Amino acid sequence: MPAARPARRTSRGPGWIGAFMVGAALCSGLVTFLVLAGMTPVLPTHDVVVWVLAINVLLVLVLVGVVAWEGWTIVRARREGAAAAGLHVRVVALFSLVAAAPAILVAIVASAILERGLDPWFTGSIKALMSNTVEIAQAYRDDQCRTLARETQLMAADLNRARVLYDADRKLFRDFLTSRATFLGFPVAMLVKPDGTILERVDIRTIPGVKGPSAEDLASANENEAICIVPRVGNLFSAVLRLTAHEGAVLFVTRPVDPRATEFPPVAEAGVAYYQALEEKRLGIQVAFASMFGLIALIVLLSAVWFGLNFANRLVAPIRRLIHATDQVATGNFYVQVPVRRNEGDLAHLGETFNKMTSELRRQHDGLTAASDLIDRRRRFMEAVLSGVSAGVIGIDAHGLITIVNPPAEALLDANRQDLLGQPIVSVLPEIAQLIEEAKLGRLRLAQQQIPISRMGRERTLNIRVTSEQARGEDKGFIVTLDDITDLVTAQRSSAWADVARRIAHEIKNPLTPIQLSAERIRRKYGKLITTDREVFDQCTNTIVRQVDDIKRMVDEFSSFARMPKPAIGAEDIVDTVRQIVFMMRIANPEISIVDDVPEAPIAARFDRRLLSQAVTNIIKNATEAIAAVPESERGKAEIRVAVRAEGGDVIIDVSDTGKGFPVEGRQRLLEPYMTTREGGTGLGLAIVGKILEDHGGRIELLDNPAGRGSLVRMRFPQNLEAEPGPSAASETQRVPA
Repeated sequence: MPAARPARRTSRGPGWIGAFMVGAALCSGLVTFLVLAGMTPVLPTHDVVVWVLAINVLLVLVLVGVVAWEGWTIVRARREGAAAAGLHVRVVALFSLVAAAPAILVAIVASAILERGLDPWFTGSIKALMSNTVEIAQAYRDDQCRTLARETQLMAADLNRARVLYDADRKLFRDFLTSRATFLGFPVAMLVKPDGTILERVDIRTIPGVKGPSAEDLASANENEAICIVPRVGNLFSAVLRLTAHEGAVLFVTRPVDPRATEFPPVAEAGVAYYQALEEKRLGIQVAFASMFGLIALIVLLSAVWFGLNFANRLVAPIRRLIHATDQVATGNFYVQVPVRRNEGDLAHLGETFNKMTSELRRQHDGLTAASDLIDRRRRFMEAVLSGVSAGVIGIDAHGLITIVNPPAEALLDANRQDLLGQPIVSVLPEIAQLIEEAKLGRLRLAQQQIPISRMGRERTLNIRVTSEQARGEDKGFIVTLDDITDLVTAQRSSAWADVARRIAHEIKNPLTPIQLSAERIRRKYGKLITTDREVFDQCTNTIVRQVDDIKRMVDEFSSFARMPKPAIGAEDIVDTVRQIVFMMRIANPEISIVDDVPEAPIAARFDRRLLSQAVTNIIKNATEAIAAVPESERGKAEIRVAVRAEGGDVIIDVSDTGKGFPVEGRQRLLEPYMTTREGGTGLGLAIVGKILEDHGGRIELLDNPAGRGSLVRMRFPQNLEAEPGPSAASETQRVPA
């Protein structure tokens, strides 16, 4: 547990000086805003603005000093490791961020708005437009003049061609003049002599203020191009053109145009002058606004930082006391109490709650300590109980995951505890998946079934019980109990078969000798009297005698299995025993290569030489029959290999062959009495071998030949027996499912 940090007393900051300077700075910023906005009697002249800026700059420098003083106090407390110094810094940083972020955001927005508000008025396109405003107005006026002159020339050409009509009929000529003026849109049209006398005048629409051409206008008229006359006041444009066919008479027409053609040029000149004046003041406006806003923003920011520092000082003091008390609680001191000050508001309530919490923690700690001791004692007791029971115990939760495994269960499943915990039970022991589902769906707390399992080539019969926990809802777990009843099943079957064998031997053996004697007597007494079908007679009597001998041999095997002699255990050399057996089997089966892989040095062990020789001989004999069962075309090299070795305190005898091998399904059932795959076999050979090894405290394993086709029979028994083996030393491989 970390040691409690000692309380450190930090020096106080500027105190009332900081509060006074913050108030003065805020008031100065407000006054500056009012003066610049024109809301005070003081006019914002150049001198006033300069003085206001100087005062604000001075106040900003003083505020920077006050904030730096407060900040140095916090940094020094942080270096000294004062409690809640980190919280102090975070609160100040938060206040600074809250104050700075809006100020910076408003500064950016204001600058952008000011820049965007001024830039469009001073861009190159608008500047060019303002500069060319007069030219645009003049161009509009000239366009009106050109249109008027072109239409005047059209009308003059028509009047020149109508000279004959003028001389012949003046009234008809006047009508022609009226129609042309109407068509070309001239409200007023006149034919005027050079001296000013009006020859003809047409007024299509009455326009007040229309006067005839002046002498200067008549003198300026020519025969080639119409001259446009722009008035100084008004919107009546006129044009004059000398007519070549009318003895120097002048055509005078007038038309009203848009008033802006004469009014807009002076307005445009005034706008250009005002625009140039604004452009010259642009930089000064931007600098003034930016300076004032920057100073006011700095004042607000520094004031917010100072308020944050003072708020943090008031907030951190009670929290620092809580931290000291919490450190004491972390070291295990549940008797610590926090001083409570009523003026601290919610933090005072927090201190009272902390004191109540420590009292409750002290009480609960004492109770939990006692409960933990009790649970620990019970846990050790349960672990000792589970380790001592012979049955395997597996605990699973509501999701089917393994939570508890005892050593017998590890041995039955051939897996370590670390590999089993947390694994789904259906993947570790898939044979009981259906039983688990029945236990989940059933109303009874107990589900039981005998299930055979196979692990590492060995079959076992387990009595499995699934018991549900006494829990409500669907979160209840289950306890799976595994009882290995293979020995019991094997003993029951062996006892049953032995009883059957005794009964068969008793019922069959008695009449066999009289039958055999009767057949032999019939052959001796009546053999000479038979003259016809003598061969049939001899064949029948011989068959009777031979079959009786076979039945006797079968009965003897039954008797041997039912009354296996008790082994006479003694110190023997297993290497010499096996070598002699191999030698005899080589002589009996010269067509098969029987190889002995035995060490040169003797291996001493305690066993019954006669019974073990019988067991090895039987296994080698079965190997020769397995090779003979393979078709000659597929047999290849017929070989039997016999190996002997001592390993882990056991003697191991391996007999491998290249015969047809053992079946995959039901292999272990071959060790049961009267189970055989050979035609004509009694099925007692492997059962007798298994019984012999069982009496020696060993077992027999039926495996596949690792070298290729064929089988491997492994016989294993302890090298040194402390006591005579009994029925409890049953072979694991002879544990056949019921």
